[in-house]
Amino acid sequence: MTQEQCPHRNNVQSTEKPQVYKVGIYGWRKRCLYFLVLLLMILIVVNLALTIWILKVMNFTIDGMGHLRITERGLKLEGDSEFLQPLYAKEIQSRPGSPLFLQSSKNVSVNILNEKKQLVSQLIAGSHGVHARGKMLEVKSSAGKLLFSADDHEVVVGAERLRVMGAEGAVFSNSVETPHVRAEPFKELRLESPTRSLFMEAPKGVKIEADAGDFQATCRSDLRLESKDGEISLDARKIKLLRLPEGKPSPSGNRQTVFEVCVCPNGKLFLSQAGTGSTCQISSNLCL
Repeated sequence: MTQEQCPHRNNVQSTEKPQVYKVGIYGWRKRCLYFLVLLLMILIVVNLALTIWILKVMNFTIDGMGHLRITERGLKLEGDSEFLQPLYAKEIQSRPGSPLFLQSSKNVSVNILNEKKQLVSQLIAGSHGVHARGKMLEVKSSAGKLLFSADDHEVVVGAERLRVMGAEGAVFSNSVETPHVRAEPFKELRLESPTRSLFMEAPKGVKIEADAGDFQATCRSDLRLESKDGEISLDARKIKLLRLPEGKPSPSGNRQTVFEVCVCPNGKLFLSQAGTGSTCQISSNLCL
């Protein structure tokens, strides 16, 4: 190569400009990126605001949430609460001085299980009534005195007085043992057996008193007073024996108003007109 050609190449290289390559995101890609970053920032701010609002509304604190507080003794719940699933707790109590309400649209059931998960006691309060199931039922006063007790063998009423307010009184299918039967003041006491017999027995005697009224014994068939080892005493100012049969009039034909009471060997009583002597033999046919 001659020397004349070398300067020409140098001039060509010097006249060419160097090429610059840009590195980055430009144009519509850059605008989309900024839009996405702005949208994420808005979502973060809205999410943070909603979180703060939820914490404020639900009353989240270090001790609990809303009306629910976590204490050393357990959970403390204030206000009305609704449980959608079974509740298992060792103890449920209200605040001091406030009542405890249990409410359900169907029923409230309390079940007691033993170690083998078998039902031993149950209390159901529903729309049809209150049902209790268990081996024994006891009701005691605040002083610890037994008021009512019931089991498979007996029912015990420990109150000083048992009052029956029903219009038909009390009906007992079997025997009743009590030391005292008394009606309320100014009320009548009536002992009745409509279709069977009525027995009153006591080893030391039966005493019937009516201090301010009458005593009446009514029966459809026979009324029998029997004393095996003692006597029957009728102690009153007046003793009336109504509707006794009358014997034949005296042979004299005089109608008298004075009669004597005659007793037959079988215990039957009848009236006979009084005379100078006994006239019971005249009407002895009434003893048959």
